[in-house]
Formats: sequence, structure tokens, C-alpha cells
Amino acid sequence: MPFAPEPPFTHGQPARTAVLFCNLGTPDAPTAGAVRRYLAEFLSDRRVVEIPRLLWLAILHGVILRVRPAKSAAKYASIWTSEGSPLKVWTEKQAKLLQGWLGQRGHFVKVRYAMRYGQTSIASQLDAFKAEGVTRVLIVPAYPQYSATTTASLFDAVYAWAGTQRAIPELRFVNRYHDAPGYIAALAARIRHHWLSSPRPDQLVMSFHGVPERTLHLGDPYHCECQKTARLLAKELNLAPSQYKVTFQSRLGRAKWLEPYTEPTLIALAKAGVGRVDVICPGFTSDCLETLEEIGIEGRHAFLNAGGKAFNYIPCLNDDDAWITALCDVTLQHLSGWPTQAAPDAAALAASRSSALALGAKN
Repeated sequence: MPFAPEPPFTHGQPARTAVLFCNLGTPDAPTAGAVRRYLAEFLSDRRVVEIPRLLWLAILHGVILRVRPAKSAAKYASIWTSEGSPLKVWTEKQAKLLQGWLGQRGHFVKVRYAMRYGQTSIASQLDAFKAEGVTRVLIVPAYPQYSATTTASLFDAVYAWAGTQRAIPELRFVNRYHDAPGYIAALAARIRHHWLSSPRPDQLVMSFHGVPERTLHLGDPYHCECQKTARLLAKELNLAPSQYKVTFQSRLGRAKWLEPYTEPTLIALAKAGVGRVDVICPGFTSDCLETLEEIGIEGRHAFLNAGGKAFNYIPCLNDDDAWITALCDVTLQHLSGWPTQAAPDAAALAASRSSALALGAKN
């Protein structure tokens, strides 16, 4: 296979550093066709579904992609915004703010966002970096806890792109930041802010995305990192073990996934007489289908129908100042030793000014 053509090069041009901020992905529209295309790519990933390939592809194309897209499209439609998919909207904003925050600290690097599945693709953004003369790229996942199903799959996409290049930029990867002090503090501040306007719940439920339980036994650290995030967050909030629960959501198929499952837990709490529940999803840094619809709509319905009195979903970190600051800290830690203080270009300066204006407006 021939390598991709290299962009024009000028001898003596300075080395340039960039950051690629990556999220999982989203359909382009809340329609069955768009959801089918997205799910076909997502569920064809060997990292996501680890069962015999031919068997899985028969199930995927013979059953799932015939039935699930229409149902999922209706759910996406319930949370879609005038700007588009919430996940894409928030991820794009986070990337822009990150570039601005870095610029304010004197680090003028290019920051782009990409999606592991769907648009905008990782390969297209890496191509854009090369065309702009970037020679060093830091890959930053939007998910704090490492999992082979997400983080490793993201890295696979970067490696696949590198396999098509003659001149490969220097690459670095952020594997995890599930216990980063700034990330934990941002989550705690988000919860405290919510509690200023709403009574404290009888139970705080921390719901993480689920993965098959067998991945834990095969050595995936995801479950342990979710538990550590929860412990650190509970400690930051001075919560006793009896005041919070860790659950896992978004189960797919009949195999056993990490337990306890979120919705059955909410139902059990309501039936046990727990009247007021707050739910936060620490593993998601951008609100999306799994948070807004699965928790905010379906979870609420399940809890209240089972006898619960009050249910509150606490939004993801999204464009929260404390979160962007934490993301900036993590990024700078991994950029250490790379040149980031070259003369800023117009786009970097504009992003810095924009983020400063946004910060001033919030304060």
C-alpha cells in the first residue's frame, strides 16, 4: 500500500506541537440511517465486542443493525439540540477552551477535537495537523478512566493512521487521569454547586459506563479506576460509604457486565424507601445520550415509578471552568519537554482571547 503524500516542507521551519482531544463519537443526525452508520462502525470494533468475529458480524448485521437504529434514533431525537449532538457540541467547546487556557499560560499549541467513530475523524484531524506543519502530537482522551474498549481503541485509530504515513510525527498518549486532583475537585465542585440549589439526597449514585465483566478478569483496569474515582470523590465530599453507591450503565447483550447495574439499583433504592436520589456520571466529561436520555429520562422514570420521591441528574463537567483548568493541567503534564512557546498564530491568539472573554462573562 502506498503511503499518503507528504505536505510541502520548508527547511528551517520550526517544530510545532499540537493536541488532539478525542471523544467516542456520535451519529451525524438523530435518524435511523445516521445511527445505523454510526453503530456499524462502533460495534464492528474488535476492542468493543470481543466475541468470535464471524458470529458477531452475523448478529450485528443480521439483527442489531436491523432493529436498534430506529429505536436509538428516537432516543437521540429526545436530546438533540439546535446546535446538533450534545456530545459533539460539548467536545468541540472543550477543545476550543483548552487551546485558550493553554494560550493564557503561554503555551501556544494547536488543539483540535476528533471522534473515534463518526465525524470528525481522528485520521482527518491528524492529516490537518501535518498540513499545518505539526511535528509533535499529544493524544488526550475525553474519558478519564482507561479501558481497552475506549482508550486503547482510540490509540488503535492513531496507530492505523500512522501506518499510512511516510513521516510520522512524534506521538504521546494520555492513558488515564481518573485520580487527577483537579478532575476530582471539579466533580466535587459540580456536585456542591448543585446542592446549593437543591436539598442533599438520601443517596448519591455515581454511574459509570459498563463493560463486560470478563474484561476485568482479563486484566482491564477500568473497574478499579472507576472505583478509585468514586472513593476520591466521596472523600472530597466527606461522604460516608453508606451515602453513595457506584453503579454501571449501558449494558449491551445478555452477557454479565460490571455490577451493580444502574437502573435496577435505582429501582431497588426506591422500593427500599429511599426518597431522594442524585445521579452523576463521573466517567463522562460531556453530556450525551447515555447521560441525558439513559439517566436523565429513563433513570428518572424508573426511580419515580418505583416509589421514589425526587430524582436529580447532575450534568457532566462540560465547559465548567474547574474542569477545563484540570484538563489543561493534565495536558501540560504530558506536554512536558516539548516546545510550546513558539510565536502564536492568529487562531491561537483568538482562542486565548475568546476563552478569556468567556471566563470573564461567567465570573
